[in-house]
Amino acid sequence: MSHHDDPATTGTAVPLDHHSMYANIFTFAGLPLSRDLADDSVDAVVFGVPYDLGTSGRPGARSGPAGVRQASANLRWEECRWPWNFALGDKLSAIDYGDVIFAGGDSEDMLAQVQATASAIVAAGKTPVAIGGDHFATLPLLRGAVEHHGKLALIHFDAHTDTYDEDEKYNHGCMFHRAPKEGLLDPSRSVQVGIRTEYERDDHEYLVLDAHTVNGQSVETTIAAIRERVGDTPAYLTFDIDCLDPAFAPGTGTPVIGGLSSSQALRILEGIADLNIVAFDVMEISPAYDHAQITSLAGATLALQFLYMRASRG
Repeated sequence: MSHHDDPATTGTAVPLDHHSMYANIFTFAGLPLSRDLADDSVDAVVFGVPYDLGTSGRPGARSGPAGVRQASANLRWEECRWPWNFALGDKLSAIDYGDVIFAGGDSEDMLAQVQATASAIVAAGKTPVAIGGDHFATLPLLRGAVEHHGKLALIHFDAHTDTYDEDEKYNHGCMFHRAPKEGLLDPSRSVQVGIRTEYERDDHEYLVLDAHTVNGQSVETTIAAIRERVGDTPAYLTFDIDCLDPAFAPGTGTPVIGGLSSSQALRILEGIADLNIVAFDVMEISPAYDHAQITSLAGATLALQFLYMRASRG
């Protein structure tokens, strides 16, 4: 059959071209769309959390998962993503689960549905890779992962510590204040990278590698500090896109200048790929404030980096 034939008239099924950069952009990087968590061949599950009711600044991160999927088409052609020396599909099988479904405007339902989804993915022996969505959604993602892994270390890339003792029940700046109190995280094994906004320094439990420090030292020094802090503790890696300087990620709710470059972030992640990271997320992507898909492409590239990190551990 020539590719001008219409499958609707020929009755012949035509496989989608997963390498196209513009056609049939339904899933992240062309991964199969599936909710079959019983498939033992699947190693990792990408899914979206289209939520932004916890946002304190510019809204719009509910569109983050859709924006990242669209931008991920730019990554589909390269089977062996540079600088990795293997094709992802040779070492890892992943699916796109779609977005978590919850009642619009109902933060309690979001919390319940996201926790249940993360728990089901981890219980099935797969690594979750979540795309958001405002950072408040990391709280139920953590809850779901901890159900099966126990208390975790946190590797947190951000401009903000998100350890604020806010009065609001739903706020994207409170998760890492609440998580240790719930027994989800061990701050003594946790690290926050790229911080460049105020926090209570005198009683802060997490190791902070602030943006000035990270930008003033070698990538290798930052990698060594993260590795020493986390050790072999099972860890949750969360990446707020505003860790990157707005030059590299303008499409976010609370941009802060003076951040990391996208190159720094990718090299740091490559250097900690062999740590025992059990779950990942990339958050706070707000396409309405983006330019030329810069931020969505950064988010898509980070999510793909997570998959390569997972694949590199075998």
